[in-house]
Amino acid sequence: QPPAFGFLFDVDGVLVRGSQPVPAARRAFQRLADGSGRLRVPVVFLTNAGNCLRSAKARELSQALGLQVSPEQVILSHSPLQLFTQFHQKCMLVAGQGPVEENAHNLGFKHVVTIEALRKAYPLLDMVDQTRRPKELPPPTTGFPTIEGVILFGEPVRWETSLQLIIDVLLSNGNPGAELQGVPYPHLPILACNMDLLWMAEAKMPRFGHGTFLLCLENIYKKVTGRELKYEALIGKPSPVTYSYAEYLIKQQAEKQGWKAPIRRLYAVGDNPMSDVYGANLYNSYLRSAQQSQAQAGVKRSPQAASPQTEVYLELRKDCNNSVESCESILVCTGVYCHNTDVPKKTEACTTETVFHGHRDFCFDPSLVEASYIVQDVDDAVQLAFKKENWS
Repeated sequence: QPPAFGFLFDVDGVLVRGSQPVPAARRAFQRLADGSGRLRVPVVFLTNAGNCLRSAKARELSQALGLQVSPEQVILSHSPLQLFTQFHQKCMLVAGQGPVEENAHNLGFKHVVTIEALRKAYPLLDMVDQTRRPKELPPPTTGFPTIEGVILFGEPVRWETSLQLIIDVLLSNGNPGAELQGVPYPHLPILACNMDLLWMAEAKMPRFGHGTFLLCLENIYKKVTGRELKYEALIGKPSPVTYSYAEYLIKQQAEKQGWKAPIRRLYAVGDNPMSDVYGANLYNSYLRSAQQSQAQAGVKRSPQAASPQTEVYLELRKDCNNSVESCESILVCTGVYCHNTDVPKKTEACTTETVFHGHRDFCFDPSLVEASYIVQDVDDAVQLAFKKENWS
């Protein structure tokens, strides 16, 4: 019997902690795969990681789970940027770490400038680290392209350098070597990937994520200019565009396997109430409004109404056959959420987050951080979904 459901798995805190697999992960995938190691149900790995290539993340997951994961099954925080074609011909400043240039080119961006290239072209801009200050006044820079937008892939290594240079680019309208003539507003378009304030690695406590870097950037910009930093798009979980893209890939997988039954239900398994649960629940509300022929109304209710994001979302909804009816959130206790081993019986009793860790542009709605189900680990999550689907 072909499956009528699919899984969206978060990675950090659900399947791995840093470089170490979570013990329950292999057990879960032994259930999901047949005797020859092929998945019996469509699966997408939906991670807010973005400082690597899709192919590298697929190799890492293959090793951790003991089965072959293809790059087409992996959605990194920046993967939906390939749909934002209106920016692909512009000269974009890219910030983050890892292969940022290669990632940008793979997504379709033709002209990119890294923070490091910008720093080398204008060495007087990066002044916090005294050991990196030029000993002599460098000659004026000529021929450097005007920057037309900014892509924030993920948290950088030297925060002070990236914060300074991004602010310089915004204040100078893409010409950071020029003298300031006044603050341009609206500023250049910013596309930001991954809003996670915190994430779980091998340490006992959560670590700063890209959301923490965005918080710094937003507050510095406002303090300097008196105005709000605006985003053209915020992607990665909990953005509905990311979940819509995941639905699209789930359906592609089902078609490729020759499974004729339409995919009706998605189970999103995560460890972070503020990204995984919030995102799945928000997307579930979009699906409900789409079923009532109100997809447009659903988009208008988005917590952030960035127009390119809205266009991409509507385009994806048009491409999908709209068979998916629900996206249920399953919260596991092996990562950011919950560190005790006693799983609460009721979801309501378990929403202990009183501080909103979500991004500034997403309104806090307590119901959106309440998971549909709470289980101990990913193996329990798979068993729960199988039981609901009467799937052996």
